[in-house]
Amino acid sequence: MLEGIIRESIGKSDAKKLRRDGYLIANIYAKGVDNVHGAFKKGDFIRAVRNKDKLDFPVKVGDKEFNVVVQEYQLHPVTGDILHVDLRVAKKGEVSDYLVPIETVGVPKGIKNKGVLVITKRRIRVRGKIEDIPAKIVLDVSDLDKNESILIRDIEPPKNCKLMDKPHVSVCGVIKAR
Repeated sequence: MLEGIIRESIGKSDAKKLRRDGYLIANIYAKGVDNVHGAFKKGDFIRAVRNKDKLDFPVKVGDKEFNVVVQEYQLHPVTGDILHVDLRVAKKGEVSDYLVPIETVGVPKGIKNKGVLVITKRRIRVRGKIEDIPAKIVLDVSDLDKNESILIRDIEPPKNCKLMDKPHVSVCGVIKAR
């Protein structure tokens, strides 16, 4: 379980001090739950997110325990370091929208014909109970040729879930290299 601290003051200077000490600033929230301003050790947080087997994962801030999902994160524009993360409490049995990451597998046919694989959406919105939401959606791109793409309507939704993005939106595709 990922453990963090509660931030007493939420000012800019205190956030800078925490970042300098190796902490990642986080907000934990949900409908009907009081907002919790916390901080986690950056390395511990990254390890916990990479090694999770479901979309949600447990955290402990102070004496409170939550089951959370990464809702949004902010990156430094130059270094690419994570500066801030928003964690949403995932309530069991409640239907809600979640952003599920996309993972592509295979090598597209179009790459051999001087094409380039372009991923336009890294996460797609899925509505369902947290128990039914997968950790990631895997797309096989090996059949894509040049000027072909995978749209939202081409993706099979997980069981008991619904894809909430518009059906004509492209997720990934192969374009001609310049």
